[in-house]
Amino acid sequence: MASEKNAVALTGFFSSLFHNLPKLLFTNLLFAVPFAVIFGIFYLINILTGLNSMFIYFLTVIPLFPFYAGVTQVTSHMVRGEENVDILPNFIGGIKENWLRFLVHGIVMYVAVFISYYSIVLYLGLGSKNGMFYVPLALCILIAVFFLFMFFYVSPMTVTFDISMKDIYKNSALMTFGELKHNLFAVFGILILFLVCTTVLMCSFTPVLLIIFTIVLALFIVPSILSFIINSAVYKNMYSMIVDRDSKSKTIDKKMENRRKGQFRDDEEPVAEDYSDLEIDESADGDEFIFYHGKMMKRSYLIKLKKEAEERKNLK
Repeated sequence: MASEKNAVALTGFFSSLFHNLPKLLFTNLLFAVPFAVIFGIFYLINILTGLNSMFIYFLTVIPLFPFYAGVTQVTSHMVRGEENVDILPNFIGGIKENWLRFLVHGIVMYVAVFISYYSIVLYLGLGSKNGMFYVPLALCILIAVFFLFMFFYVSPMTVTFDISMKDIYKNSALMTFGELKHNLFAVFGILILFLVCTTVLMCSFTPVLLIIFTIVLALFIVPSILSFIINSAVYKNMYSMIVDRDSKSKTIDKKMENRRKGQFRDDEEPVAEDYSDLEIDESADGDEFIFYHGKMMKRSYLIKLKKEAEERKNLK
């Protein structure tokens, strides 16, 4: 039964992928322009400074990540099964509405990759001399995988829900463990995409072809396909979990409010308090607390509630 379900899901994925392929390619064209400009700037910086560091190139991700918000916005609509997705308005809207948050996401991603990469390289070298260092190496790899899984959710959650940055990262962190199966599906899809791209690059028999194939893959194929793969694997469950949690939270808040009002059935209309038994001297000085029906409330507040109750009664 599980294998049949997975087969149906896989068939649906490829059907949706090929159906939306022209729109995905157009999305990549929109993404390619800022990608080329920003990468070109950091390429010149790397050459002119003589640093020749891959992490200078990778700095591209910080100013580029807000444009990835547009890609995520488009692919999230596709994996929800929406027909006739307007690519350009969604792409631009995703950037305009989320650019600042995605700029922060880009910084967090850069720092996570920087620390993970150098930690793994460090302990890998030390481990070749002393086997004890393979323990922290394994820990660094697990942390890197944790960040990878977390960023599966950070982008689609940001473009879909109007929630705080703290909740975005908290929910994403929880889903790295709670949605492990879907995370592994996403990794499997990414590996397939990587193998396809590697095969294409291996077929380039000259340096010129290698450059051309790399440019074509980086600018026109990979970004939107990658986003589509990740969202196809994780979006549905992420959306359901956040919506259900929000619904449950609102239900709990309503029940607590009803209990506070003395209402013990949640399907009945709350009975408004009439305060007819409240005797209070409105002319007295001070604003002391008064114990009324199990609650301590200020005298001025009780006077206000009593007047409102009297006005409701007079209107009937």
